[in-house]
Amino acid sequence: MVHIPLKSEILEWISDNPTLTSKRDIAKAFGIKGAARIDLKRLLKELEAEGHLRKQKKTYRDPDKLPPVNVLQILPPNTDGDLFARPLEWQGDGPEPVILMMTRASDPALGEGDRILGRLTEVKDQDYAYEGRLIRRIGTNPRKILGVFRKGAEGGRIVPIDKGADKEWHVPGDAIHGAKDGELVEAESAGPKARIGLPKARVIQRLGDPSAPKAVSLIAIHQHGIPDDFPDKVVAEADAMTPAGLEGREDLRDLPLVTIDPHDARDHDDACYAHADDAKDNIGGFVIWVAIADVAHYVTPGSELDSEARKRGNSTYFPDRVVPMLPDRLSGDLCSLHEGVERACLAVRMRIDAGGAKLDHSFHRGLMRSPAALHYEEVQEAIDGTPNERCSALLDPVLKPLYDAYAALRRARADRQPLELDLSERQIVLAETGEVTSVNFKERLDAHKLIEEFMVLANVAAAETLLAKKQPLLLRVHEEPAPEKLESLREVAQSAGLNLAKGQVLQTRHLNQLLTAARETDHAELINISTLRSMTQAYYSQQSFGHFGLALRAYAHFTSPIRRYADLIVHRALISAHGWGDDGLSPEDIEMLESTGQQISDTERRSMTAERDTTDRYLAAYLSERVGSEFSGRISGLQRFGAFVKLDETGADGLVPIRNLGREYFHFDAEVPSLMGSDTGMMITVGQRVLVKLAEATPVTGGLMLDLISIEDKEMPKGRSRSGGRPPKRKLGSAKRKAAKTKRKVSRTRR
Repeated sequence: MVHIPLKSEILEWISDNPTLTSKRDIAKAFGIKGAARIDLKRLLKELEAEGHLRKQKKTYRDPDKLPPVNVLQILPPNTDGDLFARPLEWQGDGPEPVILMMTRASDPALGEGDRILGRLTEVKDQDYAYEGRLIRRIGTNPRKILGVFRKGAEGGRIVPIDKGADKEWHVPGDAIHGAKDGELVEAESAGPKARIGLPKARVIQRLGDPSAPKAVSLIAIHQHGIPDDFPDKVVAEADAMTPAGLEGREDLRDLPLVTIDPHDARDHDDACYAHADDAKDNIGGFVIWVAIADVAHYVTPGSELDSEARKRGNSTYFPDRVVPMLPDRLSGDLCSLHEGVERACLAVRMRIDAGGAKLDHSFHRGLMRSPAALHYEEVQEAIDGTPNERCSALLDPVLKPLYDAYAALRRARADRQPLELDLSERQIVLAETGEVTSVNFKERLDAHKLIEEFMVLANVAAAETLLAKKQPLLLRVHEEPAPEKLESLREVAQSAGLNLAKGQVLQTRHLNQLLTAARETDHAELINISTLRSMTQAYYSQQSFGHFGLALRAYAHFTSPIRRYADLIVHRALISAHGWGDDGLSPEDIEMLESTGQQISDTERRSMTAERDTTDRYLAAYLSERVGSEFSGRISGLQRFGAFVKLDETGADGLVPIRNLGREYFHFDAEVPSLMGSDTGMMITVGQRVLVKLAEATPVTGGLMLDLISIEDKEMPKGRSRSGGRPPKRKLGSAKRKAAKTKRKVSRTRR
């Protein structure tokens, strides 16, 4: 009689023999033959149903253990230099096991992100569960997919969260990584594209409930590949830092350099102070000090902190969190100009005349101590006559001189004529649990404008100094609009009854004249948005092409080194130019300037896109409870597939699909742009006032679908066409009608 093993015996065999786990191997091990195989099959099915085994292809294994050969992703080394890996095909319900890579001298160098095929050996009583050895590399950086997992009979599928994505992905049963139905997952493409059916993907990370309020920014972080965890070696390097002292620095601690920031700011990287110039040749002029945190003292070339900061390029800001460029030990502590604390700084002293023109400037590497960390609203209230206790003592000696100097700078700004766009900034207010409580538009105070003008002046001084000293640096470049973009803006202006003249070298004052003419009309927002869209994207470069929007010949970013790598490069350049130490620009910095400029320009765009996508998702979540409600808005864009509408109340953008515009066919004219009804001749153009109904709000994608109710207070006509949105049949000329009639006769004869 054939002995049928107990379930525990089967599990013990599979654990001891991880390479012999097919049904045939198990049957052979226990001497099971013939009809007894049916009983073995039943036991294996029961173990699988109970969760003790998981079938992968034709083998059975313990889901909480890894097979002896597995696909691994290399992780960053730890502080001791040990290299670890994570399994890409983990099927267990518990945390992923830790794998220590045992490298040999003959192995090729492995780096973070590499995918390898590795041989695993289970170990006991260690901080890691397995030791891994390289079999071969299998490539890096497969396509990443972010979406919602939907479980199916054989694995499942991933529904992407991108608004523009219409393709789903199939996940085989052995590649779901323990994902649950409805979870947000990160996946990667698995294998070549299939000729038929859905492309295959492998789940590599489970991200939780996509509808959870605080998942919104997490979606953007993963979708755009923004690094949000610092490697241990970077954190360790930051934690080892100690505050800079006075040695080698000027003592600026007696200057009342105050910080003025948003009320919820955690880091303060700029401070300012102004007083009347007592020079006899500058009556009515001012001396302005701007002090910036000396990040270069802590983040030195070639360090782990430097490498990570360059990779990130900048901090990324979401309504519920910040993904910083530097660890908190620096960004929130040693490099933050906290009230009453001595902090290292780079400061620029600038003299301006009564008209706001800069006369001269000088840079200083110093040690400062801010007497107060203020926020915009309290500073403005103090100047407007209602100072609080903190601002009362600073009003006459500090705040009023700041505003007097700002008044002079405004006169210079009026002469320079930088681009004066008037676009409200949205502020999404969240509850502690992460839900949107309100969507507001930020008020622009003189306190905001004061700080902006001081920072612009300091950035100009940095660019001028480094160019004069022929010191390598990265400049902030903003080129003038492309001719085709200007022509499009000109057409929008003409449709609104306004004018942007041709035949002249474009200057910002010409655009400001258009913006001023539109200011008191219903088209003000349209003209501002259209002007913004006509602008080129600013970027970082070694070449001095000027800054069109600010109407400046040369401009560099100097004032925010905590959150922008470009500013750190400028700080290092200033240190080298003044001979202040060996923490200036390194030969490697100079050699990589071009690639660094491209890198940080790209990361800046990445952050902008992630921040915009997050705002869209929060707005969709906020409006999802008001589906069916009516909103006023304005046509903000037109495409062949429909009309975009910007809602007045929240500034959210929604789409009216072409199928929802009525029962007639609409012709799209890309040059105007416009949509024209084929039956009624109705014209839909950018800028028209509309009333819409919210038909659909999808928080996971950030998409809003709208129904158009009326345009310019006129209800949408029904149209005569019943063709379901298809173009109407065109009438043929007499010659063509005769030819068609003859063709039909011939066709009937042949049948």
